[in-house]
Amino acid sequence: MWRNSRSFSSKLRSSSSFPLPSTTTTSISTFYRHITVARPSLRALYPYSSSLFSLLSLSPSSSDPTRQVFSNSHGVRVFSSVADPSSLASASVVSRAREAVDLARHYGRCYWELSKARLSMLVVATSGTGFVLGSGSTVDLGGLCWTCAGTMMVAASANSLNQVFEIKNDAKMKRTCRRPLPSGRITMPHAVTWATSVGLAGTAMLATKANILAAGLAASNLILYAFVYTPLKQIHPVNTWVGAIVGAIPPLLGWAAASGQISLNSMILPAALYFWQIPHFMALAYLCRDDYAAGGYKMFSLADASGQRTAAVALRNCLYLVPLGFLAYDWGITSGWFCLESSILTLAISATAFSFYRHCTMQKARRMFHASLLYLPVFMSGLLFHRLSDNEQTMEEDSSETMLDGLIQEDRYIAQKNKTEHRRGFAQGRPPVAYASVAPFPFLPVPVYADS
Repeated sequence: MWRNSRSFSSKLRSSSSFPLPSTTTTSISTFYRHITVARPSLRALYPYSSSLFSLLSLSPSSSDPTRQVFSNSHGVRVFSSVADPSSLASASVVSRAREAVDLARHYGRCYWELSKARLSMLVVATSGTGFVLGSGSTVDLGGLCWTCAGTMMVAASANSLNQVFEIKNDAKMKRTCRRPLPSGRITMPHAVTWATSVGLAGTAMLATKANILAAGLAASNLILYAFVYTPLKQIHPVNTWVGAIVGAIPPLLGWAAASGQISLNSMILPAALYFWQIPHFMALAYLCRDDYAAGGYKMFSLADASGQRTAAVALRNCLYLVPLGFLAYDWGITSGWFCLESSILTLAISATAFSFYRHCTMQKARRMFHASLLYLPVFMSGLLFHRLSDNEQTMEEDSSETMLDGLIQEDRYIAQKNKTEHRRGFAQGRPPVAYASVAPFPFLPVPVYADS
């Protein structure tokens, strides 16, 4: 029996009547079909075993259109499977769909980074807050959505143009060298096309869905950021203050989109944003001054080795934030609680700025930077929570006018009463003055008293 096994193995190796799969892609079913068609030869070579052939009882189906029949060099018929055209077509569709998804994901990521999406969403938040504050008693949700969408598109365009103009500088900085343009993930013409199209679309949306004033503010802010602030960063440290103006315009844009005008009350949030940006960017410029120096930017902190002047500028602008809560209450924008909360919040960020002024270290600068990140959302939330609608403002004005009228009338009554009492007392206490004496001429008239 073992002799027959060896003979079977040797003959099987020397014979090609049992071909094994030539590639790893041949299926197991094909392998079994090869064994099945070679069964007569195997029986002749190994007649004593029936268990092997019980496993090979499957026979190929001649009705399978995916199989081809051919004969090898020994005359044994061999069945081989071929690919189904429909399966090939479906595989091609799946492959193309996967490529399209990967391409969309790639460019979506590039657009997200070009737009600086998180910074743009902060700009949208300030614009939306300005819209709500300028809406009065009722807020137009549709107008709010259109305003936020247009602001997002214009902000994305401005940030994309900023990266287009600073591609060489970004390539030199560790913080920005992985952006889409320096890393080569997107071409310059593609980025310019994206920035131009989205900027025009956002401005047109604000012009049609809000008003011309809001669209004009958006367009002017885009030009100021991309064509004034961006090149100024490589020329003079005053770029920080110009950038603060850019950051203060979006809430004014939202107010104008809601009310169609710019008033004194609309200046509270822009003023807060202007003064807030100075300590925020002073802390950032101090933390990243080596990177800014490598990129060729003229930041205020680069000319201040000790950091004392940088900290002083930050502290001074923090203190400028203190009266804004009182002004918001005095001008009838918010209730008195906001005045208290704003004062506490401003003193907190001022404390971190004072700590940075006393000890100009990276740790103190980072603490002030984190405090500035916390300040703005809390301040805007307080404005929205404590804001007074037009009806509440009218009621307060009416009550104050009524109280004032009552006080005026009371003062008039008290003054009249005092004047009457004064006259009576003056007339009784002063001796009479007669134009002629009674005696010794009794026929003369009664004496006349003088009132003054």
